Amino acid sequence: MEGGGGPHSSRTAEEVFRDFRGRRAGMIKALTTDVEKFYQLCDPEKENLCLYGLPNETWEVTLPAEEVPPELPEPALGINFARDGMEEKDWLALVAVHSDAWLLAVAFYFGARFGFDKESR
Repeated sequence: MEGGGGPHSSRTAEEVFRDFRGRRAGMIKALTTDVEKFYQLCDPEKENLCLYGLPNETWEVTLPAEEVPPELPEPALGINFARDGMEEKDWLALVAVHSDAWLLAVAFYFGARFGFDKESR
């Protein structure tokens, strides 16, 4: 699945930060520059959709990973369902809050893999 960005081998703090920065830029783009396209893709008639920020500073709205366990933490599920029941700016703010939490979860997921031996510091 592309939403997770494929297999990752982020091994250094710099690589994790680069991944975070790219995903964040993609999500900001979805919620600002590409907001019309993003809004249209989040059709409430579709299944549970998720917003993924990708490491290459792009974004995508798609179904969550079917793999169990997913290779990355799962973003907020069903962002499309509340779309028509809220003011657009409130809905975008809600998606932004969940997106921030997901970005941190992904960074901590990669960071948890760091070795803390003397040579790695």
